[in-house]
Amino acid sequence: MSNFPFLSVLTVAPLVGALVVALLPRHRPELAKQVAFVWSLLVLVLSVVMWVSFKAGGDRFQFRESYSWIPNWGVNFTFAADGIALVMLMLIAVLVPLVILASWHDADASKRSVPVYFALLLVLECTMIGVFAAADVFLFYVFFEVMLVPMYFLIGSYGGHQRQYAAVKFFLYSLVGGLFMLAAVIGLWVVGGKTFDWQALSQVDISTGTERWLFLGFFLAFAIKAPFFPFHTWLPDAGGAAPAGAAALLVGVLDKVGTFGILRYCLPLFPEASKWFAPWALALGVIGIVYAALLAVGQNDLKRLVSYTSIAHFGFIGVGIFAFTTQAGTGAVLYMLNHGLATGLLFLVVGMLISRRGSALISDFGGAGKLVPVLAGVLFFAGLASLALPGTAPFISEFLVLIGTFTVNKPVAVIATLGIILAAAYVLWMVQRTTQGTLNPALTEVDGMRRDLNLREKVVVAPLVALIVLLGFFPKPVTDVINPAVQATMDDIGKTDPAPSVGGTVQEAAK
Repeated sequence: MSNFPFLSVLTVAPLVGALVVALLPRHRPELAKQVAFVWSLLVLVLSVVMWVSFKAGGDRFQFRESYSWIPNWGVNFTFAADGIALVMLMLIAVLVPLVILASWHDADASKRSVPVYFALLLVLECTMIGVFAAADVFLFYVFFEVMLVPMYFLIGSYGGHQRQYAAVKFFLYSLVGGLFMLAAVIGLWVVGGKTFDWQALSQVDISTGTERWLFLGFFLAFAIKAPFFPFHTWLPDAGGAAPAGAAALLVGVLDKVGTFGILRYCLPLFPEASKWFAPWALALGVIGIVYAALLAVGQNDLKRLVSYTSIAHFGFIGVGIFAFTTQAGTGAVLYMLNHGLATGLLFLVVGMLISRRGSALISDFGGAGKLVPVLAGVLFFAGLASLALPGTAPFISEFLVLIGTFTVNKPVAVIATLGIILAAAYVLWMVQRTTQGTLNPALTEVDGMRRDLNLREKVVVAPLVALIVLLGFFPKPVTDVINPAVQATMDDIGKTDPAPSVGGTVQEAAK
């Protein structure tokens, strides 16, 4: 199966499914939902086969395909996946069917076209797969920009309060970042011998000044996309206005394009500039951890609160990347996966609560666990996973980031640890005010609050809960895939892990 064109088929398949769903008659919404769900399951099955076919100890980039596109510019449809990309592709394949199930009635409530809504989700899946699978810089840029379009319409047409403002803000921020990257892509093509092939560009020797400018163009685009502080202000608006399913994909997957881009493009293509800018990137990371956590504590809107928690989590990922150790790097990539699972679950469960109550305000809840105990329990679990409780998957990744960072930069690791304390504050405060305590009498008058999780919703949350627990106790199948890619990235920038000082410690103790 190693010769099968997995990546091109995975990229095209959701687009074909989107066309099929979009052409279905509007008066048959259930058929559109069913076709979209089955199509996403086919993508999941093919992704699982690709995962099994991947050889963790083999070549760095596998499933490579290349088809000529614009020969005069040296542009090709080139796809390839290393361990980092493979993990993100599996995250997409797992989340999209669950989001489709969770969004079963979202388009109905908006009174807009149901087939178009689910077609947009499949188009979004196509662009997300493409951006992680691309091994041509120009092709990556195309997917990077095109994936804004389906998310823009999902927010602007099917979102909640201030959806048009949030959609435009999201689009403009990302577009500005894309313009910085476009300038850098053109500059890289000029100095790189007029090719966009990643492997060829990784061998090009670039002058120090030029390398720093090119790094900055890519980094600004990725910092806005992630987002890192201070480029984060679009996310709470977009996450708060988007439908819960679209918000889960926005925060769970789309934002990871930023951190993935730093790992795939900034570090290997501009190694010296990456090391030169690292102190600034670490500073942005730790500021984001503390600043976003403090803002999360003060939120009264559930979806905006979850959005701010994600900004804090991206600070941890940024710290892990720019610590330049294999432990921290593996933790950062694992964090990208685990954050997608935990925050995806949290957004979906919050969406279920909001759809029942008809309000996203925390102050409109209170004691909801007495009416919907199972839903309240899943919310509590998702919150504990978000704060990286031991036994959940995010704990492993956060621990690796902090340990790997502490070996090379103790002050940054210590300050980042404050984020753990603040996370406990905002998560427990959210859970206490929504599902615990005295029952809000107004909830008893809302028909939706008398319905606990139904079978469809249980099918949505169960796989995510199971994966979070499984990877919390047994992350080895994932780390075995990630580690070689992270080690290769560290080799690209000429960084090695600090030698352990066990011998010195023993000698000092003996004295």
